[in-house]
Amino acid sequence: MVTVEACSEWFFRGTKMKAQLASRLWLVLGCSLSVCSAQAQSEDMGTDGTPNAILIRGAKVFTGCSPDLLEGQDVFVAGNMISRIGPDLDPPEFATIIEADGRVLMPGLIDAHWHGVFATATIAKLMSTNEGYWSLQTAAAQRDTLYRGFTTVRDTAGPMFDIARATDEGLIEGPRVFPSGPAISQTAGHMDFRTTKDVPATPDKLNPFETSDMFYIADGIPEVLKRVRENLMQGATQIKLMAGGGVTSSYDPIHTIQYTKAELEAAVEQAENWGTYVLTHAINDEAVNHSIDAGVKSVEHGHMSTRETLQRFVEEDVWLSMQPFLDDEDAPALNDFQKAKYKFVTDGTDFVYRTAKELGVKIAFGTDTLFSADLASRQGAQLAKLQNWFTPYEALKMATCDNAELLALSGALTPYPNGPLGVIEEGAYADMILVDGNPLEDLDLVSDPIGNFDVIMKDGVIYKNTLE
Repeated sequence: MVTVEACSEWFFRGTKMKAQLASRLWLVLGCSLSVCSAQAQSEDMGTDGTPNAILIRGAKVFTGCSPDLLEGQDVFVAGNMISRIGPDLDPPEFATIIEADGRVLMPGLIDAHWHGVFATATIAKLMSTNEGYWSLQTAAAQRDTLYRGFTTVRDTAGPMFDIARATDEGLIEGPRVFPSGPAISQTAGHMDFRTTKDVPATPDKLNPFETSDMFYIADGIPEVLKRVRENLMQGATQIKLMAGGGVTSSYDPIHTIQYTKAELEAAVEQAENWGTYVLTHAINDEAVNHSIDAGVKSVEHGHMSTRETLQRFVEEDVWLSMQPFLDDEDAPALNDFQKAKYKFVTDGTDFVYRTAKELGVKIAFGTDTLFSADLASRQGAQLAKLQNWFTPYEALKMATCDNAELLALSGALTPYPNGPLGVIEEGAYADMILVDGNPLEDLDLVSDPIGNFDVIMKDGVIYKNTLE
């Protein structure tokens, strides 16, 4: 068998072979620099029939995990992987060359709390259309997400299984998707968007939003287990349950605790049986502790957490997946009931970020954009807001290296098992952004991807290149 090392050595020994011969040898060997198998050949082909090979020369490299930029290093992409990083690399003649001229090359961004279906669609539009329309709108929203430099998302509620599959098969453009599937909610819980006319409900009387995978209502351990298993059946990489009151929901005050400990523990056990984990929506402090008590590994929001609770995150190795929600221009449009609940969230943002950073909590970055195309377009601006509490390096590490560590909790259920995400290193997936400027010095650069991201690459494919 031809080894990866042998492939790498052949490509960089300085030979002057003609492009045609090099291409034929690549095919005979059945290898890219990081993938040596016959199965990988078709995936590594460019549109002209030659292997996919890209050299980025002269960039300052932010690896995602270190504050120090690598200088004097070229980055070579073979197929969909980063194959070599080193000085003065000599690529095959058919390779695409990108001259970075000192720009910063960084990993593609990761949004750890995204809703592809709900991000841009208004509630009125969702109520008046069906799955076909939702899929088309979501495909457009996912495309725009990719062109903002977000190459991976953890989708934390919604009918995203088909979108994820269509993306991986190349039918649509968009970021990699770690789908949770329909969020699981108790009756009157945070994801219960039925009307009061829909109750009392019986097992043969599902709401159309349930049958279309918008959400699942489950009460009692047997129903919770069934819905968890149904999500896993459809391809969920992690499981989402609603454990406390929310802002946009209609029936639950912000202070409520949702699901019994036994119900949450049943979901956690079932997820762990499949090698993955549960994340919960929990804003108030009691709901956060309720989630940790049940063995949840990622708590979403947590804006009302106390110092004592944040210390539990550290001691019990739980992730805080939080959003920089403030009472500012990005506040969502809400009715009076929702505004009162939202104030509890924004009042806690500063304290929780500062305290979690001080204590060393594992913090993930996500946006949780809902029902607004305008807000979705500010995905990068949400990341830039982190400079209120973090250095640019800390914020960028959170949205790349750290978020990738969180995604890895999906274990063997990951859709992308061949290498790490969120980093620039040999053997990692080729998801990268070439920035006109240094975001480690000016985090606001990520707020304007149109003006500042010269190259956007996902899976070794160049989706944007202003340097041609």
